[in-house]
Amino acid sequence: MARTDRLFRLLQAMRTMPAPITAARLAEETGVSVRSLYRDIDSLRAAGARIEGERGYGYRLTEDYSLPPQTFGREEIEAIALGMAEVRHMGDPVLAKAAISVIAKVAASLPDDREQQLFHAISQVFRPEQRYAATDHAETIRQACWKEEALDIEYIDRDQILSKRTILPLAIMYTDRVQTVLSWCCLREAFRMFRTDRIVQARSNGTSFRPRRAVLLRHYLADLARGDERSDIATDAPAERESRP
Repeated sequence: MARTDRLFRLLQAMRTMPAPITAARLAEETGVSVRSLYRDIDSLRAAGARIEGERGYGYRLTEDYSLPPQTFGREEIEAIALGMAEVRHMGDPVLAKAAISVIAKVAASLPDDREQQLFHAISQVFRPEQRYAATDHAETIRQACWKEEALDIEYIDRDQILSKRTILPLAIMYTDRVQTVLSWCCLREAFRMFRTDRIVQARSNGTSFRPRRAVLLRHYLADLARGDERSDIATDAPAERESRP
């Protein structure tokens, strides 16, 4: 692992793990020896990171040199805390982990009083169950959207009919009830929504549709906003619009 990547990983571990953190635990988390861990901490301190603690007692990152001080207001801090809490409860483990990381990074860049407001926000989220069922293909779909690559999917519609389609994934839509993929269906040559919990297989076929994604998504969202039936969109039940004729 490159030294820069190793130091970045150490910083991230110190942001997210409960302090004080022992050198042995940090070494395990970053995949280095304890001796290398001590050298890395000295390097971060020399670069400007304020790290309290010493060998045998544990360490705490109290000021993160890699992030500029933030001046979020009280309401903005509440919005961050509430938004990240919602993400943690959506049912996507990758995004849940990312939300925890975001909170840690923001907290590391806040003055002490604002940091306490973030960790003890008055806006809280309570969901006994995850908002959306976890799916096996969330990361595949997300990567395809980012890379702007077509997906070959197998999909079970509301009548339990299995179909195979090639789609251009444009975005992942979160509604009150279900999670859907906003797509261009290559077979129907029209915009379609596919419920993620009904996708049984999803594979990137390597076909790039860059740079069309931004334009297609803009047109699709505009059609959704005005309820344009010409795009095969049912505004009263958008989550149920599937790939059947």
